[in-house]
Amino acid sequence: MKISTKGRYALRLMLDLAINNTGEYIPIKRIAERQEISEKYLEQIITQISRAGYVKSVRGSQGGYQLTKPPEEYTVGMILRLMEGELSPVACLDEPGSCERADRCVTVEVWQEIKEAIENVVNNITLADLVRRYHEKGTCEYYI
Repeated sequence: MKISTKGRYALRLMLDLAINNTGEYIPIKRIAERQEISEKYLEQIITQISRAGYVKSVRGSQGGYQLTKPPEEYTVGMILRLMEGELSPVACLDEPGSCERADRCVTVEVWQEIKEAIENVVNNITLADLVRRYHEKGTCEYYI
């Protein structure tokens, strides 16, 4: 299983909003510059995130985006599932009855364990955790 570019960029976008939260709205252009991601691509991603209610926006010269909730209330799993759908390694876990072999398949137990391990990780890491990790790494960005 691979997380798509869209999923990875959505997580980076949300993390950027959490790290740079000063109470002011952050323009997508600034996020794109800091993250070195195409502004057009981020606009597509932020639209989906905004529709889900994860961010709020204001238009105009002072416009931009902010998180709607504190970083502690967003998990990596929430963000990835929004962009990727279910995080199952195989489709049969998400579509019961879709496999003719389900009643005699022993490998489905392996796929279920993998899914549970993935969910255990992504559902227990919040944006606040990632902000802490960011600061622990001593990542500093200077702009002139």
